[in-house]
Amino acid sequence: MAHQPSGQSTVSTRRSFLYTAGVGTSAVLAGCLGGNQGEPIRMRTSTEGTTAYAANQGIAAVINEHSDELFPEAQTSPGTEANVGALMREEAEMAYLQDWAAYEVTEGIDEYGDLEFQMAQVFHFYDLPWFFCTADEDIETIEDATSDTTISPTPEGSGTAPALEYMLENAIGDYNRVSLTYDEQANAMEEGRLDIGVGTYMNFDTEPGWLQEMMSTVDLRILDVADETVEEWENDERLFIESFDGSELEEGESTPESVPDEIQSQTFAHNFVSRADLEYDLVYDFLEELHEHRESLDEYHGVLGPLEDEEFWVENAYDDMPFHAAAADFFEELGVWSDDLERAEEP
Repeated sequence: MAHQPSGQSTVSTRRSFLYTAGVGTSAVLAGCLGGNQGEPIRMRTSTEGTTAYAANQGIAAVINEHSDELFPEAQTSPGTEANVGALMREEAEMAYLQDWAAYEVTEGIDEYGDLEFQMAQVFHFYDLPWFFCTADEDIETIEDATSDTTISPTPEGSGTAPALEYMLENAIGDYNRVSLTYDEQANAMEEGRLDIGVGTYMNFDTEPGWLQEMMSTVDLRILDVADETVEEWENDERLFIESFDGSELEEGESTPESVPDEIQSQTFAHNFVSRADLEYDLVYDFLEELHEHRESLDEYHGVLGPLEDEEFWVENAYDDMPFHAAAADFFEELGVWSDDLERAEEP
């Protein structure tokens, strides 16, 4: 997605992301060793510089190192809405999604009602708790924001954005919506172009590199949230509000200037999905290869460490979305399948 000189991304409709957004120019053949000519598996996550993309590179590298039959390719993407479009156009074999977007897909909300394929889950990637932060010492809580406050609740087009926008509308009403990529936030705050941004704490134990950069670039403050706002969020069935100890963000090399005792976050489960009609053997062989070498995944990225636990692969599955037939069979053989999960028809 092109960017304006100011660092703010151009505004695109959700439908345009779904139908036209393509892979970023920085798509890489992650982990490519030599001339691997195996079966291609194009995997899309998020923008370059994100932990999601880096972790996806790790997955591709592990399989490419050990398999001549498969060739995963980590690709950038503007976000989960573009990922759905890539699956629809068969420009990707797998893409990550999160539960807010998964709900809209399964319910056929807005443009997702026009999908011409059945989506299926493949495996659980990670969990992301999102919170709001600022470098403005006059802003202590999210309720201090006004209609003039510039806020980037993740880039427009990301699957996370609609939920965070929804939370802001409930908490403060009007605000000045800007769109910045995650690694643009630090400079934008330093230059006074961004009042409130976002941070995340992957799997509740890993700080992404761009958040560390924010904490080392500006005096970053994690925003508190009023009790009445938290209660309203918690009572909303579409939101999943979790809190974690603020001191956990004060243990790294870079730390925030201030942090509340409890950080209130909207948590998303990110899972890799595919078309249900994706070739059975391709999905099965991919999972088998990744599982066989799961103990080495955290050598490529720490956020992949939980995949060493077989049960993690099916955690936080999306309601009303089946697993790909090959994934269901694979997990049943592992002994982690549950009767609560649904198996798609075999392609």
